[in-house]
Amino acid sequence: MVKMGKDYYSVLGIQKGASDDEIKKAYRKQALRYHPDKNKSPDAEDKFKEIAEAYDVLSDPKKKDIYDRFGEEGLKGSMPGGGGGGGGGMGPNFSYTFQGDPHAMFSEFFGGRSAFDVLFGRNGGMEDMDTDDPFAGFAGMGGIPGMSFGGGRMGGGMPGGMPGGCGGLGGMPGGGRMMPKKKDPPVVHELRVSLEEVMTGCLKKMKISRKRLNADGRSTRSEDKILEVDIKRGWKEGTKITFPGEGDETPTNIPADIVFVVKDKPHSVFRRDGSDVIYPAKISLREALCGCTVSVPTLSGRSVSVAMQDVVRPGMKRRLTGEGLPLPKRPERRGDLVVEFDVRFPDRLSQSARDTIAQVLPAS
Repeated sequence: MVKMGKDYYSVLGIQKGASDDEIKKAYRKQALRYHPDKNKSPDAEDKFKEIAEAYDVLSDPKKKDIYDRFGEEGLKGSMPGGGGGGGGGMGPNFSYTFQGDPHAMFSEFFGGRSAFDVLFGRNGGMEDMDTDDPFAGFAGMGGIPGMSFGGGRMGGGMPGGMPGGCGGLGGMPGGGRMMPKKKDPPVVHELRVSLEEVMTGCLKKMKISRKRLNADGRSTRSEDKILEVDIKRGWKEGTKITFPGEGDETPTNIPADIVFVVKDKPHSVFRRDGSDVIYPAKISLREALCGCTVSVPTLSGRSVSVAMQDVVRPGMKRRLTGEGLPLPKRPERRGDLVVEFDVRFPDRLSQSARDTIAQVLPAS
């Protein structure tokens, strides 16, 4: 006679020969009842682990078959002769030891939700309900004919309304409602770049801090990461660089994307207009009327002399071809450097100066 050892069926409160659905329902009920975050009895943690081990065995067809025929000793390879002979495929080297994390199993069973949400959320606290409806613990949803649930239709309260126990609830283990993880909205940061960096291109290293899940699937840790942004020559303001899934990670979410948006730093000399660079050249009224030569700086560090022989009107522009920023799609080509003249008028004139100007300038 085979010694059964630990009675996994008894641990889950079911009879040998129970169906898969009955095993799942039993695990759900017992795990909720003995979860140590809610059950404060001294042996709750051990009982919770024992429930997880029982479910791990009975929900696996191979392990369940071996256990049903040879008991715990046969399952764990402690029977004489590696299984007592006649193991029917069990093999002399088969040995089972529960090495799973009962908390991770719990979270996975309930669709990735945290234990707090399951136990103390809107639908928690129903573990003592003894019912054949696996959805009865979900805030009155069970037993309502035609209730839309997880994209399918429930037939609770109707004979044969749910063949297989989980019709239309794809991927939902054990009657616990699958809570689909939602992706968090993007986290957007400005990335300030100088015109010189846009001119030559550069590598920016951005340090971020985010939460990452631990191996137990429940708790999180803070983690720093360096994200490298390769600024291409000529990139325009508003260019977006996306790092998928680098945001905070929790048991109930899909991490957000981190998005950097290029923003031009204010420049002390130039201002940007697409791929063109504008240089405001301030000249006096005398220079505007009599002609002048302006030394114009460039982003490459050179200076270009611009001679003006004609009268310069306020707002007049002179374009220096190919002295601007690289074109984003064709960085081997460049925009223009636009010299924009700002004519400074005197605040006051002496009478003699007025008379002289009046004699020299035409009346109309």
